[in-house]
Amino acid sequence: MTMLTINKLHKAFGGLSAVMNFNFQMEQDELVGLIGPNGAGKTTVFNLITGVYKPDQGQIIFEGQNLVGMAPYSICAQGVARTFQNIRLFNELSVLDNVKIACHKNVQYSVLGALMRTPAFFKGEAKIEQDALKFLEVFKLENKRDELAKNLPYGEQRRLEISRALATQPRLLILDEPAAGMNPQETNSLMKLIEMIRREFGLAVLLIEHDMSLVMGVCERIYVLDYGLIIAKGLPQEIRNYTQVIEAYLGEELN
Repeated sequence: MTMLTINKLHKAFGGLSAVMNFNFQMEQDELVGLIGPNGAGKTTVFNLITGVYKPDQGQIIFEGQNLVGMAPYSICAQGVARTFQNIRLFNELSVLDNVKIACHKNVQYSVLGALMRTPAFFKGEAKIEQDALKFLEVFKLENKRDELAKNLPYGEQRRLEISRALATQPRLLILDEPAAGMNPQETNSLMKLIEMIRREFGLAVLLIEHDMSLVMGVCERIYVLDYGLIIAKGLPQEIRNYTQVIEAYLGEELN
């Protein structure tokens, strides 16, 4: 079943078209990569999907709902979560509190209950902490629960950001260059982590990444952007053989 359909998406900044006539489709539980050189428009596409930018034209249909015009928090409530190219954590909060904040999306008590500190509030907060700890256990961060997020090593900060995104209970997880700044060992661990996320949480994953070993290792299909236009799409083995893709982006890397 089709989960996400994007039709004729266009976004310009001043006189510069960042994304042009972008058409895209992915199925439930699919893992799809979006690659291309720097400035190709990849993160702009992610920002359009998640409501950071509003498209100049086009549709973004997620499970039958047009996301265009929705605020980012409303899109999150629909079941779309993301991470960012540059890690964005609440640096002065603990590891546990970073995940608990995401869990509040599904809180059961009312604002009045929170103000009055009702039994429902305490019950809800206990459930949120329990859920947050489960996510930390999955990502092997439970022993860092009380540390400030800013004090974690880079790889653990990235895992915490993904954990926080998953705590919103998405059906589509969007990862923007999760391997940026990682060494080969960390990247290999990340590849296994992405495969585990998809298997254990049963969701679809849309991935931007420059590390081709990661992209080719986990993605089932790949779209290639160059100057805001899709120049190729297909299976990983097909993409690595497209002459236009090699000239625009891959070069000799995969030969």
